[in-house]
Amino acid sequence: MQFAPGVADSAARSSKAALFIAALVAVAATFLVAVPMASAKALPGGVSARSGLAAEIPESTETEVPVTETGETEYETATVGKARLVGSRAIAPANAPAAVKRVIAAANHIRTLPYIWGGGHGRWQDSGYDCSGAVSYALHGGRLLTSPLTSGSFEAFGEEGPGRWITIYANASHAYMVVAGLRFDTAGDTSGTGPRWHPTVTAAAGGSYVARHPLGY
Repeated sequence: MQFAPGVADSAARSSKAALFIAALVAVAATFLVAVPMASAKALPGGVSARSGLAAEIPESTETEVPVTETGETEYETATVGKARLVGSRAIAPANAPAAVKRVIAAANHIRTLPYIWGGGHGRWQDSGYDCSGAVSYALHGGRLLTSPLTSGSFEAFGEEGPGRWITIYANASHAYMVVAGLRFDTAGDTSGTGPRWHPTVTAAAGGSYVARHPLGY
């Protein structure tokens, strides 16, 4: 049986319209799935891009680290800048590597919280931090540490000796670090204890310390 010309044209138009609508639905579904996944991008170590910490820590815009003719990175040969202390907040030097800026931003995030023994070890976002918990939090913010470490564990962290930008000083009972010339420490604060920036690099707590640094910093 043959269709009349008008009926055939109408059927063809209906078929094309159905295909067009199906294509629009497929595109919309793909967009709705992709957007939430992008906004919830996971950072190494389990920090979500939706967290308050990630919002304060700047993303790196570097695509690669420049390398000199000798095979060293420019970070390894450039003069290390000195961070500034404005009130209780540390301001990273302009020439600091992105990871160092993130460490400083993370430390600023907890710089007014109290000292709590064990703070920062059971969870990253805590109401207070102990010495190694505070150091762990800052390094985690810089994406240089995935799990909290105790003071004694920091004695074997990274590489041996002082770093150019970051140096962790640790023994069995205490840990602190110096970042771009400022000390981040839970000891030595005249107004109380807790993670704070200090203009001096000398340890406030007595004892001998092992110096370690993150690889490359």
